[in-house]
Amino acid sequence: MRKAIQPGLRVLIAAALVLSLTPAAGARKGKRPADLAQILAQMNERSKTLKTVSAVLEYTKYTALVNDKSTESGLLFFRKGKTPEICLDIQKPDAKTLLLKNNKGEYFLPKINQIQEYDLRQKGDLVQQILLLGFGTDPNDLRKTYDVKYLREDDLEGDTNVLLELVPRKSSMAGQFTKVEMWISEESWLPTQQKFYQPGDDYLIAHYSGVKVNRPLDNSVFELKAPTDAKRVKMN
Repeated sequence: MRKAIQPGLRVLIAAALVLSLTPAAGARKGKRPADLAQILAQMNERSKTLKTVSAVLEYTKYTALVNDKSTESGLLFFRKGKTPEICLDIQKPDAKTLLLKNNKGEYFLPKINQIQEYDLRQKGDLVQQILLLGFGTDPNDLRKTYDVKYLREDDLEGDTNVLLELVPRKSSMAGQFTKVEMWISEESWLPTQQKFYQPGDDYLIAHYSGVKVNRPLDNSVFELKAPTDAKRVKMN
């Protein structure tokens, strides 16, 4: 029997995914490159100037066993540095906050007044490999992690995209997801949507709107706002 992904870890993965969904300001519309190497090079160039991100986000999770589709929405804040800082403020249907900072994840659940702590050094391979999808990583490094294939040109909400398929090379990653479909805007040359397929027929989709790039973010954005009496539980 395959081991299910912990709910908190699913949120960590979702946050990592959406970090690559941010169009660069002032990106120019251009013709689709003739081959995969040029597509990856365009993505690399577009993401080099990325410093901060704020966005309205929506996650859709489908669980095949019970034929259930659930949606969460909220806000994402990201700041690039030696280690990325991420604050994910889920507002609907239930309030919860995820903070990733200094190789540590804190997941605050107000309903039970609990903070789940994750040591990202233990999960670093999985999280970092996902982050490779949109942060200016050398295309050669991307190809070391995934088998990358160009599938087709596709339309997504009125924007022309190239659709890529990424299959993890490492067995540890394949245990969490079997492949990723990634829609890359031909205008911004950054992802507009990603669909992660998990073992079985489960999947996770990350979508965004109202993206603001490279605007100053106060340090307080990346501080967990939880009561002092919240119970802390180590999850690793």
